[in-house]
Amino acid sequence: MNIQTTDAAVNRGQFLRELGMGSAALMAFYCMGTLTACSSKNDPAPVTPGGTTGGTTGGTTATGITGNADPAKGAVDFTLDLTDTNYKGLKTEGGFVYVNDIIVAQIKGGSFAAVAKVCTHEGTTIEYKLTDTAFFCSNHFSRFNADGTVKNGPAAKSLKAFKTTLSTDGNKLQVTA
Repeated sequence: MNIQTTDAAVNRGQFLRELGMGSAALMAFYCMGTLTACSSKNDPAPVTPGGTTGGTTGGTTATGITGNADPAKGAVDFTLDLTDTNYKGLKTEGGFVYVNDIIVAQIKGGSFAAVAKVCTHEGTTIEYKLTDTAFFCSNHFSRFNADGTVKNGPAAKSLKAFKTTLSTDGNKLQVTA
């Protein structure tokens, strides 16, 4: 086995595959709960769409979305159908959803904001807090303004922000890079 050391982060599945563990052995570890103490920072988010407390498409094919919502696949340009159950939470002030690596929220005043969902400090998934009017990282309490700029640290770098445009009927939200 040829193991190279780098400073790059590796998720636990990648690590175990590099150790040569087969899928049966991996399933046994997961089923026994052996890996519950491992960090989940690099693991995919669970799929729990909708609601005012957030949700996610988790990279799955979800109804109510058209276009490219994956920054890794080129320019971001997607539209959310706010009448679809996956995104109806965005019809409520303070509601937010995750769409791949982007968090979209209805901020105070009924406008929308979309930013990268990963805190620039240590990579924790952020959420939107209506009471703070800010995107919030629960790991070390960094807060970001709706435009992605740092409100307070320890994060020092802004989140990537995306442009949002609401249709005239209020039922479609376009997000672009």
